[in-house]
Amino acid sequence: MDDRVREHAAVLVDWSARIDAGDDVVVRVGEGAHDLGVAVAEALGERDANMLACYDSPELERAYLRAHGEEFPSDPAFELALYERADSVLSLRGTRNTSERADVPEGREQAYSRARQGIREARLSTDWVSTVHPTRAMAQQAGMSYAAYRDFVYDAVLRDWEGLAAEMRRLKTTLDGASEVRLRKDEDSTDLTMWVDDRTAVNSTASVADDSHNLPSGEVFTAPADTAGQVVFDVPMTVRGQRLEGVRLVFKDGVVVDWEAEAGGEVLRAILETDGGAKRLGELGVGMNRGIDRPTGQVLFDEKMAGTVHLALGRAYDACLPNGETGNDSAVHVDLITDMDREGTTLEVDGTVVQRDGTFRWEEGFPGA
Repeated sequence: MDDRVREHAAVLVDWSARIDAGDDVVVRVGEGAHDLGVAVAEALGERDANMLACYDSPELERAYLRAHGEEFPSDPAFELALYERADSVLSLRGTRNTSERADVPEGREQAYSRARQGIREARLSTDWVSTVHPTRAMAQQAGMSYAAYRDFVYDAVLRDWEGLAAEMRRLKTTLDGASEVRLRKDEDSTDLTMWVDDRTAVNSTASVADDSHNLPSGEVFTAPADTAGQVVFDVPMTVRGQRLEGVRLVFKDGVVVDWEAEAGGEVLRAILETDGGAKRLGELGVGMNRGIDRPTGQVLFDEKMAGTVHLALGRAYDACLPNGETGNDSAVHVDLITDMDREGTTLEVDGTVVQRDGTFRWEEGFPGA
């Protein structure tokens, strides 16, 4: 086993999930993530935690969904109880086919997602962490050799997380006191304003101690209260097994009122039609992980890439909201990414340019400094 797999497991268990002796841990092992699953099991055993491992396979899900009828039971009690009683859920993603669920009917995907909203909420109430083990299918999707892709993954995962957390805290502090965030690029492409009054930005340090649940991470995110304007997402994504690219969304009074996509229009339509909250933004995230230097088609990495901004249609995270306030509610949370690392782009907070051409104001080489 590559030594980096055990390093990955140690970062996941100790830094990210903060597992203690006696914790009840569900480990969801992707079909291509067996080696990481073994390393995580070993790490959990060394820490005297309790483990239940589950097989997480898009191929199994495809078979189930295509064979099932149109109606799904709401939050099956046996699965709901599993997550309600767990302290932590570790999801080890590692697919063998990134398009495995591409031929599942969209209506069935929507119905299944809606029926499992309580299960999703129970899982998100734990100290959950999601990570990725490199597979050949993911390397192919990224257009990289398997060896190069493994190096890419570990460059993103095995970082000085304490140092990166300190850097990202500067942006968190800026957003915490902000009222308005504006994205501008390519004069006829993107001019979008989001209002973030009274929101709390999350410094996503890849640790549940900071309410951060992805490894790798390296982003600062918040939840817009309102949105107006237009934005183009020019970083291609794979969503529900289908290629989604060239997406343009127009917002008025916080709601998508017009949209188009160069590819994947039907899956985008299905997402927007899931429920009332799917046409609103649940997240504004700014990527800051410079160990991620190219898009790969895997959102867990791509949304953290320095020089990008991602916006999520659907559910907002409670960590960003004032006590007692309910944010945007939806059965979906789908991230879309726009490249801000090009000439003429700006990220403005209350009228001050915080990032220009992909470089932050406090970084060396900030244009106009």
